[in-house]
Amino acid sequence: MISEFQYIKDLELSQTFLEIKLSIDYYDMSFNNGLYQIIMQIGYARISTKDQNLLLQHEALNKAKCEKIYDDKISGIKTSRDGLNLALEVLRKGDTLIVWKLDRLGRSVKDLVTMVGDLEKRGVHFKSLTDNIDTSTSAGRFFFHVMASLAQMERELLIERTKAGLDVARKRGRIGGRKRKMTDSKLKSAKKLLSDGVPSKDVARDLGISVPTLYRWIPASER
Repeated sequence: MISEFQYIKDLELSQTFLEIKLSIDYYDMSFNNGLYQIIMQIGYARISTKDQNLLLQHEALNKAKCEKIYDDKISGIKTSRDGLNLALEVLRKGDTLIVWKLDRLGRSVKDLVTMVGDLEKRGVHFKSLTDNIDTSTSAGRFFFHVMASLAQMERELLIERTKAGLDVARKRGRIGGRKRKMTDSKLKSAKKLLSDGVPSKDVARDLGISVPTLYRWIPASER
């Protein structure tokens, strides 16, 4: 049997929790490790140019009951975005980051998968209103796992195409990298000049190369 004192303390705690719950419209709460945790929905909006307007995105995020909204007026290609950085800083485990549309968060599949993957590791959910994506659901998580797989496949295909292109180029006699300073004709001329007794520094100057380069291509045994 609980004591009268414990009963009063429990009642006071319940009343305090109820008052907090009723006074905050946009928050949800969960009981975690013996403590009540406030769960927040954080909105993020972005426009690319100053001529565009954030109003549409803000209205949608407010309708989704975002307690705070951070925004940027910058291209999505930029890796450093102050508004997004602030949003990521305030997010805690159990919170949700909400955007109006996927491309507001990132412009490439790789960037999106990386960012959402980082949020998932922190226990933070992600929601895109227009695209109907919510990683707090099994369908939303499945969608991003598929996106991650597609991004990985795209990287592997790019590597395979690059290697195939280099192999074809080598078979045709083309080698990647910087253009050779010593062509076959220059090499032949250099050997002839050296065999005729022309000093190495004069041969190098005439060919437009340095003496070390000349020595690298024509070792002492061939001069």
